Amino acid sequence: MGNEQNKQPKMGFTIIKNDPTDGHKGFGIGSLSLENVTPVIIDVEEEVATIEIGAMHARSPIERGIKFLPTREESANGKKYWLIWVTIEYKEEGPYYAGVTACEMVIDRSIRRGYKNFVEHMNKMDRSMKGRIIVDEMDEPSKRVLAEFLEGHNKELWDRSSAELHEALTV
Repeated sequence: MGNEQNKQPKMGFTIIKNDPTDGHKGFGIGSLSLENVTPVIIDVEEEVATIEIGAMHARSPIERGIKFLPTREESANGKKYWLIWVTIEYKEEGPYYAGVTACEMVIDRSIRRGYKNFVEHMNKMDRSMKGRIIVDEMDEPSKRVLAEFLEGHNKELWDRSSAELHEALTV
């Protein structure tokens, strides 16, 4: 009992945006704050979604130790994941899921190789930050997992989100 650590994944979205210039007038003025963007990874096979803050810098536990190659074929036997960029914004009623975009990732642990398109991942993060909903490439079970995860994580954010998001994740 004494040496056991709680290994449950953190279940928290960052929903408070700080002013990057608050408190000083030096380096970083005008910097873009990414505090309202949260990466969520869906394990397609297991049908599980988790918040993975490390994915912001390609350092999530599933990405560590993997060399990413430019073609899908080189990791054809890999396991499929979706990296979802979730952006939270505010309106008068309160915070809501404003941008949700999905990027494919394939990881073959046995050969420590994987596939992801880094440019696509960065572009989709940018589009999420701009309030876009881009989940059309996702398979239906993964859309269901994401919808249940977002609603279950915070029903109020889900309820305040756009009809476009609800429709895009309806299967």
